[in-house]
Amino acid sequence: VQLQASGGGLVQAGGSLMLSCAASGRAFSSYGMGWFRQAPEKEREFVATISGSGVRTYYTEPVKGRFTISRDNAKNTVYLQMNSLKFEDTAVYYCAASLWDSATPVSAEYSYWGRGTQVTVSS
Repeated sequence: VQLQASGGGLVQAGGSLMLSCAASGRAFSSYGMGWFRQAPEKEREFVATISGSGVRTYYTEPVKGRFTISRDNAKNTVYLQMNSLKFEDTAVYYCAASLWDSATPVSAEYSYWGRGTQVTVSS
């Protein structure tokens, strides 16, 4: 499975961005998908996850109500809509795929990772 994230950029605080992650390979609908982020000099942290069917989602507390994860299994793509962006959302965002059809915040349960896309929020 290869993952390609896109959609990052520079945005002012309060603005919005939508990240996309396109996956290669078959059986995309059986993979749990997640978004993680890593800010400068910080550990990578969980952001959001969605189960293979899209029924189950889970978010880290700081982004609840602002970010929405979704997926289009026909397009092998997962999205992260980010609204009301804050300076502290600045990070490199990574998408990841789990071989388990689950919505897990545990990074160790993800087998495939894409290259990150930079999100910079100016205050």
